[in-house]
Amino acid sequence: MRLHQAILLALLTLPAAAQTTLPNKTEIIAYVFPKDRILAPNEVAATKLTRINYAFANVTDGKVVEGFAHDRENFAILNALKQQNPTLKILVSVGGWTWSKNFSDAALTKESRRIFIDSSVDFVLRYNLDGLDIDWEYPGLKGDDNKFRPEDKENYTALLKELRQRFDREGRRLHRHLYTSIATGASKNFFEHTEMAKVQHYVDSINLMTYDMYGGDKNTGHHSPLYEHPDDPKHVSSNKSVHNYLEAGVKPNKIVLGVPFYGKSWSNVTATNNGLFQSGAPTHNVYLNYGSIASTLLQPTSGYTRYWDATSDSPYLYNPTTQTWVDYEDAESLAHKTLYVRDYHLGGMMFWEYTGDPNNVLLDAINAGLRP
Repeated sequence: MRLHQAILLALLTLPAAAQTTLPNKTEIIAYVFPKDRILAPNEVAATKLTRINYAFANVTDGKVVEGFAHDRENFAILNALKQQNPTLKILVSVGGWTWSKNFSDAALTKESRRIFIDSSVDFVLRYNLDGLDIDWEYPGLKGDDNKFRPEDKENYTALLKELRQRFDREGRRLHRHLYTSIATGASKNFFEHTEMAKVQHYVDSINLMTYDMYGGDKNTGHHSPLYEHPDDPKHVSSNKSVHNYLEAGVKPNKIVLGVPFYGKSWSNVTATNNGLFQSGAPTHNVYLNYGSIASTLLQPTSGYTRYWDATSDSPYLYNPTTQTWVDYEDAESLAHKTLYVRDYHLGGMMFWEYTGDPNNVLLDAINAGLRP
């Protein structure tokens, strides 16, 4: 029995007050992505989070700029949440999959980095934020048909180092800490194009995107498994990614384990092994948020059956009539992941994206596992 499984069994027999040994500083970070709409005042459960990363700001002409029409209103709404949770931190996340196209240019020279960092400070001060999250997808790699260079590896480190130095100066002036964090890829390819052992010294957290490991593939698979399954042809897992970072010299408390609040689906999947690791075609609506899965596919009349992959600690759904297979995250799999965070003394958990769990089922599972 794995250590975290043994702890899980023990926790079930303990009173609620005893079901944690984690310090209060353990992070629970939500990426909030409203796009072009204004958030409702009570839409985000402030007391269940330590940090919010608002997605996304863009990079234009080497500067951090607003990404959407209602960013100003949304920053005001998020800052107002500090009335409920005074320790809550609000950061802006810059880039993302679509808006990482100009990072390589922005990081290229000392002068281009200065322009980017000046604009970062201006942006944080303009909206009274607590810091900046760099979501460059990815240094030295094509990503979404982005410009990239071999020297991105060193320039990524330089950008984060100089940003940290500037934020430290501004923080002393403001008498408060300004946070820096990064969203990072889960593949070995990512950290081979970065200097994570150096980078870790310049950020408060490394938000490890341990999801999207499957999706768009010609066979089914877990897109955020905790452990690797021997039958998985891609040999992926969150555990493997975490160990890659640890072996690269990253300290455990800098790693924040990422989890998805959405699932992915395949069609034309045969019933062998209830569809797990079988050939199939990604469905048109391949991205399914947890709220829609819970309200439709998990209902008794849906035709779907839930299965549990005990090797990967992952749930999945299969409908033999429609031959549809769905991989997703639920409260049980997140309970295992919170224990994993505790076992390895990681910095906490983050998730993409808040609106995928409208009833806070997944967020409550994270809180139950990580908070006293």
